[in-house]
Amino acid sequence: MYSGEHRVLIANRGEIAIRIAKACIELKQRFTCVYTEADRDSGHVRFARDNGGESGLYRINSYRDANEIFSVADNCGATAIHPGYGFFAEDFRFARRVVEREKPLIFIGPSWWIIRELGDKINTKRLARSLGVPTIPGSDRPIYNELEAVEFADSLFSFQKEQGFKAAAIMVKASAGGGGMGIEEVTDQDEFRSVFRRIRNYAKRQFNDEGVLIEQRIYGFNHLEVQIVSERSGKNHVHFGTRNCSVQSSGNQKRIEVAPGFAPEGIHYIFNAADVLERITKHSLSMAQEVSYDNVGTWEWIVTPRGEPFLMEVNTRIQVENGVSSAIASVHGDDVDIVREQVRLGLGAELGYSQNNVFLNGLALEYRIIAENPDRNFAPWVGTITKFGWNEQDWLKVYTQVPTDCEYEIPTEFDPNLALAIVRGDSLQQVRERGVEFLEGLELQGADRSGRKLQSNISYLKDKTSGILEF
Repeated sequence: MYSGEHRVLIANRGEIAIRIAKACIELKQRFTCVYTEADRDSGHVRFARDNGGESGLYRINSYRDANEIFSVADNCGATAIHPGYGFFAEDFRFARRVVEREKPLIFIGPSWWIIRELGDKINTKRLARSLGVPTIPGSDRPIYNELEAVEFADSLFSFQKEQGFKAAAIMVKASAGGGGMGIEEVTDQDEFRSVFRRIRNYAKRQFNDEGVLIEQRIYGFNHLEVQIVSERSGKNHVHFGTRNCSVQSSGNQKRIEVAPGFAPEGIHYIFNAADVLERITKHSLSMAQEVSYDNVGTWEWIVTPRGEPFLMEVNTRIQVENGVSSAIASVHGDDVDIVREQVRLGLGAELGYSQNNVFLNGLALEYRIIAENPDRNFAPWVGTITKFGWNEQDWLKVYTQVPTDCEYEIPTEFDPNLALAIVRGDSLQQVRERGVEFLEGLELQGADRSGRKLQSNISYLKDKTSGILEF
């Protein structure tokens, strides 16, 4: 099954580090976690101390220091590195260094050349168009020159006005970006130059690539995803259904994810929702086959109010919301854990099943529980959690790095994400009711240094639950 026993260095933190470590234990592989001083009280540190054995935990100065990560890998005898999500997860240079260094390791994720190819929105758009996959109207190559960018933007504004759009708008994106970052909307042609310069400078700082993508803004869309899992050989691929991630913050950051992407048996859509889900799934698989994709990945789509799908980008990593797809899936009747599948396949195991063996049943939703104030543009809250707990249910899973038996100070170095809660149900109505039941039974208290009460998005999530999957 594997080429010997492995030790997986988990180059990440929090709940995803715990889930990767648990996957390693289930697969009878050793693991090592890392942590910084700010994370000394994190649940992933406690889990590694309790379950990692000798060489199971190392302190580092930064999760973003590749040299430090490799030093730990050599010290603990790691044979593989799992980047989790964020940090180095979509950094093809890091992935390449993992496998080409003097002491090569296995990178648990797609091969570095695939990350490079699909991590660039322009390359992804070209590939998609060559396969007949619909993409958002806009530039199909990076634009670096400001005069060329202005000319292209003017042509998109003119087209929208000719089509009778009431509010013309375009999107300006860092071509190498992802995850909702490096994106701005422009509704005034006179503001385009300043936005273009800002995104170009951001792209240079973050990705060392000033390339900018300019696309037509599509209003009122739903954000859908297709979860792909592929064998290391790049020959065998399956999907684990679709997700709807349309409930987002003002900064395009997801707050509720639902699987599957639509519920035609419970909601009336003006288009054939089942057909849309089938089309985006088929298109995603065709692209995975074309590039010989070789691990876990997500194809991100937008769907217009008329049911027109357009590919937006490909995320070449495990995503935060992978668990909501796992919750509705089974293989040969057994529960699925996409994190475990990623580790298993990344270490060289064969897929061992086909699409005919994958069954998708019911619905599931994921809440991202965050210390933030949705009424103030989702501004983060910083302080200490004094109480955190929930009512256990057989239809509920909660992933968190926040201890439930002691106080926990939220690190200021990272986003104040507290937990992911995944709720399963047999019908749309049932999953909505269970979601509200979970939120109402959730105990979450805390205070900042001035004694002010903890702020969270729980009320926001509750308000949004009644409308999930509606268009």
